[in-house]
Amino acid sequence: MPPTTREEIPPGTLDLLILKTLERNNELHGFQIANAIQALSQDVLHVEEGSLYPALQRMLVKGWLTAEWSKTPENRRARYYRLSRDGRKQLAREITRYGRVSEAIGRVLQPA
Repeated sequence: MPPTTREEIPPGTLDLLILKTLERNNELHGFQIANAIQALSQDVLHVEEGSLYPALQRMLVKGWLTAEWSKTPENRRARYYRLSRDGRKQLAREITRYGRVSEAIGRVLQPA
């Protein structure tokens, strides 16, 4: 099997990936979110800290996430994020939007 190449996360999809990851896992801190996205994408997608934490902060301000400080199993202080009710609604909107865009791109890529 050829080595996996990492790809940039397509613009406009980071929020979707974070929201879906939190829906799957209930509560995670930032490093766990990034690792989960990387693992589920089979190491194709890599979330940089410089993108992740501003996105998490933006989603907190919008009310899509809640967060609380706690200790990791390694006894380190970390902020744990959860999906809010508004975050679940936004996830549904993001999935619908992504589906429409993905189908449209698929139509354009069809052989003539």
